[in-house]
Amino acid sequence: MRTLIFGAKGQLGRELLARFEEAGPVWGADLPEADITDAAAVAELCESFGPNLVINAAAFTDVEGAEERPEAAFAVNERGAAHVAAAAARRGAPVVYYSTDFVFDGRATTPYPPDAPVAPLSVYGKSKAAGEAATRAAQPHHCIIRTAWLYGPGGNNFVEKILRAAAALPELRVVEDEVGSPTYARDLAAATWALVHHRARGVFHAVNAGQCSRYAFARAILSLAGSSTQVHPCGAAEFKSKAARPRYVVLDCAGLTAATGHVMRPWQEALAEYMKERESNT
Repeated sequence: MRTLIFGAKGQLGRELLARFEEAGPVWGADLPEADITDAAAVAELCESFGPNLVINAAAFTDVEGAEERPEAAFAVNERGAAHVAAAAARRGAPVVYYSTDFVFDGRATTPYPPDAPVAPLSVYGKSKAAGEAATRAAQPHHCIIRTAWLYGPGGNNFVEKILRAAAALPELRVVEDEVGSPTYARDLAAATWALVHHRARGVFHAVNAGQCSRYAFARAILSLAGSSTQVHPCGAAEFKSKAARPRYVVLDCAGLTAATGHVMRPWQEALAEYMKERESNT
């Protein structure tokens, strides 16, 4: 297998590199050398490396920034996705595209299956939904993987933000009315490998098992870190946000398991592993 990974420097990209290097040559591409908004550059890179699998882990993920810079968000998440998928199609290689829980409006009360209607509330969510559509249109042999609340080494994620805040403040207020499933990037890379190995096509959800509020997630993080910082629950309305955020975004991973036999482990177990490794590396 020859795998080309766009967005290879990100927290997910690094885990994908480690996972797919076990299967054959891997080329990790990222800014500034590889800009997926440049169709010609993407095509040239695909032709020069000659992949038989293309993974698009590059994304504009700044939810608040997308409200101020919608053109930049759509340039990467929609048009960039189209460029990558089209280049993969020309090579006859399937493409993997990562999407997000933000494509849903959060009004559900049970986990979202992959075929649930999308109804994004924010520019970020709309740009990722558009990226899904662009990927499908450019390469029928696609695997779209939606995930949520992603964290991993080197990322500016919720886990790291909570730890930084706890180091600076004696008390934190964290929203209790946003519910989802924290997801370790290493586990998402493992799920990706399972889908690729089984030649799965279509849309799948991949998050760690279980669900919690942001408040409960923060408490678990600080407990594992041995922090004495107090955490208090609050409503999302307390924090001013330019982007509308879905309140309930638990994703149903039954399709992933049915297609591959792969079962996502509980989020608590994944978080404990991440925190243990994080401590050993500091």
